[in-house]
Amino acid sequence: MSALLLLSFGFQRQAFGTILSAWDTVDLSQNAHLLPTVKPDRIILNLAENPLETVGVNWRTGTMESTSYLQYAIATAGPEFSEHAQTIAAKTSYLKTQQDDEPTIEAHYHEVDLNGLTPGQVYVYRVGSDKVWSEWYQFKMPKKEGPVSFFYFGDAQNDVASKWSRVIREASFQFPRVDFMLYAGDLINHEDADFEWGGWFEAGGFIHASVPVMMTPGNHEYAKGVILSKHWKPQFNLPENGPKGLEEMAYEINYPDLKVVSLDGEQIDEIPAQKMAQVEWLRNILENNPKKWTVITFHYPIYSTKPNRVNEDMLEYIKPVLEEYEVDLVLQGHDHAYARGRVTTQNGQEVLGEGPMYVVSVSGPKMYEIGDDPWMDRRAYMTQLFQWINVHDDRLEYQSLTATGELYDAFTLEKDATGKNKLINQIPDSPERVGEP
Repeated sequence: MSALLLLSFGFQRQAFGTILSAWDTVDLSQNAHLLPTVKPDRIILNLAENPLETVGVNWRTGTMESTSYLQYAIATAGPEFSEHAQTIAAKTSYLKTQQDDEPTIEAHYHEVDLNGLTPGQVYVYRVGSDKVWSEWYQFKMPKKEGPVSFFYFGDAQNDVASKWSRVIREASFQFPRVDFMLYAGDLINHEDADFEWGGWFEAGGFIHASVPVMMTPGNHEYAKGVILSKHWKPQFNLPENGPKGLEEMAYEINYPDLKVVSLDGEQIDEIPAQKMAQVEWLRNILENNPKKWTVITFHYPIYSTKPNRVNEDMLEYIKPVLEEYEVDLVLQGHDHAYARGRVTTQNGQEVLGEGPMYVVSVSGPKMYEIGDDPWMDRRAYMTQLFQWINVHDDRLEYQSLTATGELYDAFTLEKDATGKNKLINQIPDSPERVGEP
């Protein structure tokens, strides 16, 4: 580290609101921009249980900012919106973390729930205080009637800022307006590595601040002993309508014709009591589910793409519930490859081409080998992907695209009057990417 940079850190140490316990031995030259300051950063919108009228907003500052605010207004074609902005004081929490060779970092995280918004309306907002405000961000609430579209990303996890960022940006180029984004776990690699979380927010940038996001935790969001990342709840603002003790991890979101459910796969895998609590909760909400379409996400796949990997608890406890209540689409991660197909169980035997559509995908650069199981209608190895999903009336459209924007897989589900789905495969003519690239 240069002498000038060392001097800068020594002078600004208190301004950052950061304890750098080994600051004179850790090379911060590549990560100085990720330290908290008076200026708000890591700004993100999160989905609420009622996404037509509510959105959650979170951001971070240094600890010198004990109070922070959100201002918002209905968007206008000109700059006059700022004259009518309402101001809301944020709920603030303190977070101190340290992992591996990173310095100890202290920060304040702030959150606001924007309630009573109008479906279909466009809003602008900014966060901070009279010391420093963020830029104004703009977002659009979904309409009461009409399609709901979203992106689905498998594991980002590694080299997020350098090699995953192109995926979320390509998604935004290909489909400029979606209602939300869904992450199927393993957003980062080390649960409390603040610089890794900083890279994830840096990669998403204004997209995270403009499109509501939901995420389900993966195993890399947990420390040994099934301890959730200290960052999860301060930096996200997710629904708390799931089983007790699993708030913001297992939860549901409800659009007029679409229910989206997150399950905590790590706790299903590791903690029997929390596994059974999620099974009971899931069964109850699906038993009383008036929605036409149901999408469920969790990290550990029902059917793995990696050879010889079996997630027994998911197969034994979760799969029967998905089949019983005819869940339409199941979005998963963990296996760092791509595959999708429909499977159900009849008379104790697995039947292909019927039942829930299971998808496993990966968006980051870490890759595993892929098997060749009969359930896979389409598969891919060594391929970074993102998925666009559109739900409207009796149709669910699905496209999987590569990091370079090429269509790799597609299908449509058409729902008949009895609620059964007809699969229309729309797989491109391009060969499967299953060998060495």
